Amino acid sequence: MFQNPYVNRHLRKSVSIESEPALMFDSVYVFAIGLQTLDQSNTLNLPNLTCDEEIPWNGGLSLINYVNAVEWKGLTGPIQFKEGQRVQFKLDLIKLKQHSIVKVGEWTPHGHLNITEPSMFFDSGSMNVTLVVITILETPYVMMHYEKNFTGNERFYGFCVDILETISHEVGFDYILDLVPDRKYGAKDPATGEWNGMVAQLMKYKADLAVGSMTITYARESVIDFTKPFMNLGISILFQVPTSEPTRLFSFMNPLAIEIWIYVLNAYFLVSICIYIVGKLSPIEWRYIHPCDLDNISIGNQFSLSDSFWFTIGTLMQQSTDIYPRAISTRIISSIWGFFSLIIVASYTANLAAFLTTERMINPIENAEDLASQTEISYGTLDSGSTMTFFRDSMIETYKKMWRSMDNKKPTAFTTTYEDGIKRVNQGNYAFLMESTMLDYIVQRDCNLTQIGGLLDTKGYGIATPKGSPWRDKISLAILELQEKGDIQMLYDKWWKNTDETCTRRSTSKQSKANALGLESIGGVFVVLIAGIFVAAVVAFFEFWFNFRCHDKARPIHPGVNHDQGVILESEWTYTPLNRCFWIEIFEELRFASWCMNKQKRPELNRVCSECKIPQKPI
Repeated sequence: MFQNPYVNRHLRKSVSIESEPALMFDSVYVFAIGLQTLDQSNTLNLPNLTCDEEIPWNGGLSLINYVNAVEWKGLTGPIQFKEGQRVQFKLDLIKLKQHSIVKVGEWTPHGHLNITEPSMFFDSGSMNVTLVVITILETPYVMMHYEKNFTGNERFYGFCVDILETISHEVGFDYILDLVPDRKYGAKDPATGEWNGMVAQLMKYKADLAVGSMTITYARESVIDFTKPFMNLGISILFQVPTSEPTRLFSFMNPLAIEIWIYVLNAYFLVSICIYIVGKLSPIEWRYIHPCDLDNISIGNQFSLSDSFWFTIGTLMQQSTDIYPRAISTRIISSIWGFFSLIIVASYTANLAAFLTTERMINPIENAEDLASQTEISYGTLDSGSTMTFFRDSMIETYKKMWRSMDNKKPTAFTTTYEDGIKRVNQGNYAFLMESTMLDYIVQRDCNLTQIGGLLDTKGYGIATPKGSPWRDKISLAILELQEKGDIQMLYDKWWKNTDETCTRRSTSKQSKANALGLESIGGVFVVLIAGIFVAAVVAFFEFWFNFRCHDKARPIHPGVNHDQGVILESEWTYTPLNRCFWIEIFEELRFASWCMNKQKRPELNRVCSECKIPQKPI
């Protein structure tokens, strides 16, 4: 029915044939071979067909098997099937050059695409094509020399200018670089639906490319095209470096909260009074004062009120006292108080080093939620930029709240350039929402600024082209190649991490040494020490004064000698009050203390009280 020689002889007469008719011819020819083979093995009965009933044809499965078994060399090459798919064929990948068509690779079902001539995709020489490229000034992406000796493209320099220059050599084109007239990236006016900035220039085909820190967004992608992103980033918050918390004189009290100090003080008084009461109630705490004096039997208790308070404070301060509980009840209270003191002292000591050596910063905001929930700090972003569009179109409640706040303060919340926003942040009480890459560049050069929180979103910078531009795919391939070779990363390090421009920021890592403690940190301890010495001196003064007033001193006078007994009778003693001066006596005490520093005893200096019994030896 269909013979190969006839077919080949008939087709050789044609000079050329398109791929679609050739594929159609091969498909019909393969089907005819399968149908002819089925007719040779089985009698074909073709019943009448109707659209009302679904009656399957019994020979359908056999026909499919015969078609899969066909092996034939057609117009499109060898034809062979496996599980219903065509195998053992290849497609040539060709590239249209200026004067010819060149094969640059091939595609097979197993090996897929194989580029045999990758150099044909990028011409080393110029194609004599000059593109109009628009940009916007933004440090460090695009900057400008304002000197008169710079003209044309030499006026511009920066990260994006270096990328454009590299891509132009890789792809093969010349360019004329100029600024966008309205100095805006491009945003859609919700009221009029009109675009501005570089997006409008591309939509009107007044430029071939737009290069700069231009964010790829859904709205922009719907009206213009973007290449593959050459940089990934997100929105973050630029804010002033938080000020250090002022060091207080009594910083040593910071490890425990003020309420804990109050509770410890109350516990001290409570335990002291409990020990005093329990010591009085327990008979074991009472002891005979002079057990050998049977005529004057008296008992005493070591837990007086003052001694109870001294024992409690001594235990809390880890000091040993000369008072030791004897009864089980007082020992239980003492043990519990000792355990309580151990925990309090250990907790205080553990936190003391961290509180005194770690510098604490007063940061009013930590993230976008903190910024949205307060009204003292103003915030804004760049006008007609992707960041403004992000907050305007966001469906997240926090960002919607931030947009309402910025929109109500319009135009003061928005800035025309990044420099204006950075200046307002340095003036204080203002947070600027901007891209993380630009923020990173700023904080590395200004140690007074910092990044607050993480990224609010993720996006990328790309080179924009008009819709359907043939340059988009070529530039995208060049960008991918530059990323794989690390050229873009090297350009990033060149413009972002230049050590001649970056500031030296104090390290806050865990390996950094602890801050040395100054007087402003622990000066309160010296204040407490001096205050304690002063209070002790005042108390000692009043003790001396009380003793001077309440204990009279007199000189004994001998009335005579009783020769019968040889001693002076007690009833015959008389006492003469001394002429005493308070300041002279305290001066004598101080003089003795200064002369006899190591002596624990001193003479009475002929001063006795009126109740003393002074025996007299016989004369």
